[in-house]
Formats: sequence, structure tokens, C-alpha cells
Amino acid sequence: MSRKKGGPFSHPAALAAALDQGALVLRGESEAAVRFSAAAIVAAVRARASGRPGPRVITGQYRASWRSEVHGGAPVWVAEVGTSAPQARRLEYGFVGTDSLGRRYAQPPFPHAGPALEATGSTVVRLLGVAMERAL
Repeated sequence: MSRKKGGPFSHPAALAAALDQGALVLRGESEAAVRFSAAAIVAAVRARASGRPGPRVITGQYRASWRSEVHGGAPVWVAEVGTSAPQARRLEYGFVGTDSLGRRYAQPPFPHAGPALEATGSTVVRLLGVAMERAL
């Protein structure tokens, strides 16, 4: 792809300056998109962990334990969404068998994290696309 002489970028320095400006915009836009996406996923998990078909709320501590953290820096941002609650895996996937204390269980799964991620996936992709468009 070449530009005619006299176009918007008739000098390499002008092109470099435009690319630098776009990179600055992309840095801010992409961080905001990742932070908002992570918060949306946490909200969706919490909503699905508020009763059937997800787990029932007893104290609200499990639902409140879901968090997100964003790490990194431009050009790569990483959002971690999760919980440190010990019952999370058992609630999401169920458990059939004997635990370490010798108790027998036949607990059905109550999926809430997986369905929340599936439901918010298209929103995350759209937000990142908008961030790219604003930078370009």
C-alpha cells in the first residue's frame, strides 16, 4: 500500500508521529476495555451464582468472593477473574465420591462461571474492537 506524494504522510516523520499518537491512544483504550470486560465477567458470574440454575445463596460470601485483577501494560493486558473460595470447583462442576474427611457426596454441578464467560464473550470482543478502532 503506497501513498501518493503530497498525501497525509508525505514525510516519514509525520507517519512516525501519527503512529506514536495511535499507540498512546491504544494503550489507554485497551486498558479501559480490559478492565471493563473483567468487571462485566465478575458481574455475570455473581448474577449466575444467585440461585438456580446456579448455586443458591446462603450467606452471600461465595458470590462476593469473585474478583478481577488486571496486570501488565501495553501492548499486553491480562485480566484474571476468579475466586479463592474452596467450594468454587465443587459448585461449578459437582462432586461424586468421598472427600478427604471420609464424607460421601453426590453433589450435582451448578454451572455459573462457564455460562457467564460464554455470555460475556461477545461483549469483550466488541469492546476490544472498539478500542482498536479509536486508536486507528
